[in-house]
Amino acid sequence: MTTSTTAQSSAPAPLVDLQVLVVAVRRRRRLWSAAALLGLLIGAAAAVLLPQPPTAVTKLLVAHQADQPNDPGTLIRTDAALLHTTRIAGTALRSLRSPEKPEDFMQDYEGLGLTNNLLQITVTGDSDAAAVARAKALADAFVADHVRRIQQAADAEAKSLLDQRDRMRHELAQVNKSIGEAPPDSGPKTSANMESLFARRAELTSRITDFGERAAEARIGTPQLIAGTQIVDAPRAVRHSLPRTAVTNATIGLVLGLVLGLVVAAVGAVVADRPVLRREIASNLGVSVIAELPRRSPRLWRRRRDRAARERLTTSLARTVRGSAEPVSLLELGCARSTGVIALDLARALAKEGPVVVVDGLPGPQLSKLRRKPEDPTVVTGERAAAVSPQEHQERRLGVGSVAPGTAWTDLRYLGTRTVLVVRAGHGSAAWLHTVARQLTDQSIPVIGVVLIDPDPRDRTDGTLWDGLGTALRGRNELQARPKGTGRHRTERLPMRAARVPDSDQEAR
Repeated sequence: MTTSTTAQSSAPAPLVDLQVLVVAVRRRRRLWSAAALLGLLIGAAAAVLLPQPPTAVTKLLVAHQADQPNDPGTLIRTDAALLHTTRIAGTALRSLRSPEKPEDFMQDYEGLGLTNNLLQITVTGDSDAAAVARAKALADAFVADHVRRIQQAADAEAKSLLDQRDRMRHELAQVNKSIGEAPPDSGPKTSANMESLFARRAELTSRITDFGERAAEARIGTPQLIAGTQIVDAPRAVRHSLPRTAVTNATIGLVLGLVLGLVVAAVGAVVADRPVLRREIASNLGVSVIAELPRRSPRLWRRRRDRAARERLTTSLARTVRGSAEPVSLLELGCARSTGVIALDLARALAKEGPVVVVDGLPGPQLSKLRRKPEDPTVVTGERAAAVSPQEHQERRLGVGSVAPGTAWTDLRYLGTRTVLVVRAGHGSAAWLHTVARQLTDQSIPVIGVVLIDPDPRDRTDGTLWDGLGTALRGRNELQARPKGTGRHRTERLPMRAARVPDSDQEAR
């Protein structure tokens, strides 16, 4: 399967690549695992260091005059809000003979409407007995206040009805007086006035009777509401289980820490923009991935697999170096120790055919820290590399350097005129990979390929770049035949150099 480079560069890149995001978050599993573990520990420690205070709970049945089957719970929420008033809190404190301020006491309890007529009161205290006493006083204060409000409402309604009845009785007395003072003459006009007075007296009598009945009914419903408001669940102390609380808090902390860690890892991956997949690394460097080396596993049963992968990598690189007539270097990015180990293994493989000198250009004593055998090839520093003359001593030179930030780019040609990049997946940003590709091109250092260290084990992308003719760009060209009778390599055609990578999507288009 071949693809066109032009078609790939002109395709619009998504704003956020979900595959890359998932891989980047998975590679940062230490971050979100540590966040989840920290949340679990904080939750468990909070349960031990901050135990819940002694708590008492009670339930009240509250009857309302305006109860309706389709009530959405407005009345019981009003009762819960009325519970948090200084009047009820002050009444409860007076019954307890406590000098505490009502405003402070209101912070120690809460009301919750379970149903339209069931109110639950939760109170905390210094001890279980104190919490139960406070819950009892608070429930009694609420019931008394609720009953008083019902009675006041009923009395106000009855008084209003009785006042209207009294006004009508006064008006009826005036009508009766007018009827009694009417002249005995029975003229047409007098008869009409008497009929209107008698009609008015009948109407007033009917309304007076109606208002009296309504005032009586207003008082009749009050005892039912008063009897319906009562304590249905006596105050009792709530038992707290420390192990159960610790498990609950730890679970909550674990979930919150995991979510927070995943969010931080995702945001960090998007902001950092560090390529992880083979496809991205090859595209940013403009060079194909020719080999990869998995991360060294601490598990014993995987060490044989890691050793076999390292041997295959050494064999492949040795074949590449043997076929080159120019010095080859290994340039690392984010994996100095692994590059040093690869360089020593490669030098040992090449030493079977002739003397090899390893030029150490790594920052710091990376190669000197590695365990070396007496028969290992000679390792010289970059300052002593000029004293080594491969033409006179027939020694093969293998340079080891770095392309990390702060690299002296003009010194890389002294390590080797051809190079193999050893890059750790997810270490360098896309912008820095572009910089590496441009600098190597400016220094006329052809890149043979990329050795990917610690790749994602679930990465199924292709790290090979293809030109328009369907040829894989691996930096390998055909070698000219060696002349017979000579032990030296003839010059070969330079391989294709690292392609210049555009700085933006607009330049790519």
